[in-house]
Amino acid sequence: MGFGYALQIIINGEVVKEPYTMLRAGSELVYHRLPWREPDAPYLLQVLHEDDDMIALNKPSGLQVLPGGLFQQRTVLMQLQWRASKDSTTLASQGSHPVPVHRLGRGTSGILLCAKTKVAKTSLAAYFADGTSLIGNNSNTNIEQRKKRKISKIYRALVNGILNQDKIIIKQPIGTMRYPGVAKGLYVASPSGKQALSKVEVLERDAQRNHTLVQVEIESGRPHQIRIHLSFIGHPLLGDPLYDIGGQPKCFDSEHEDESFAKDGYRFIQNSYVIFLSNPESYNFDFTSCRGYERPAKPVPGDCGYYLHAHQLVLSHPTKNEVGIQ
Repeated sequence: MGFGYALQIIINGEVVKEPYTMLRAGSELVYHRLPWREPDAPYLLQVLHEDDDMIALNKPSGLQVLPGGLFQQRTVLMQLQWRASKDSTTLASQGSHPVPVHRLGRGTSGILLCAKTKVAKTSLAAYFADGTSLIGNNSNTNIEQRKKRKISKIYRALVNGILNQDKIIIKQPIGTMRYPGVAKGLYVASPSGKQALSKVEVLERDAQRNHTLVQVEIESGRPHQIRIHLSFIGHPLLGDPLYDIGGQPKCFDSEHEDESFAKDGYRFIQNSYVIFLSNPESYNFDFTSCRGYERPAKPVPGDCGYYLHAHQLVLSHPTKNEVGIQ
């Protein structure tokens, strides 16, 4: 829009220079974005479960879920749209538009849930929102509600250091701070932030390499919650280029902000039907496959390199009332 970005917007034949230009009925809008070569990214999506309402995918590390920054085409959403258009006899003809109902970080691998219908999208989105809304209320009513949660998210992570306790509950709030390259602020451990709850269980300790394999169940869905919580207790994810001990960024120097980073954190280039979803590959999961890109000099949230895998989802089907499947 004339702001130094590699794009141009034209309304009724004139280039828009003011960011608050109003559109009027009947106006003709033309959008031009200069093409760029998107960085390489994985593109194969393994389908773990599919029915008329939803799809559960095994997302590889390095693949972004939604378009943003440099990644406009090489995303899960675009893969879903391509898949739907290819199957013209079913999805496309029925007007189905599969979309992810939650996000996994670009560097995070594992189960990603996507809705194929509007009803399913609304229900599944509500499941994730309900889980987060219950955090911070210790009433007996909410304790009972948690037992009846319609979705449970379990991850596996490889962290630095040896956790001495077998089980840990982390309740550190998560807020935001100003950070170069992240317009809305970087999510960090903050006493004034929003409530968050993670349940950590040690699966294996490797004293020789000074690493611990843990399983994490999150009852809230704050951005980067697992990365922040594990680093907060002194055990950042192995290979995490961004978060350090205490749940804070490793490097933050506002006097040397890199203007080559865009606002979204990337460099400019101008029901009772219970489903038990588990990725069979993650039982013997090779965490070395998590690495997507080399560690950047100045990290931002979308950068890869850490070891985090969405291992399991247990949820109620959004529309059916049938016996569960595995």
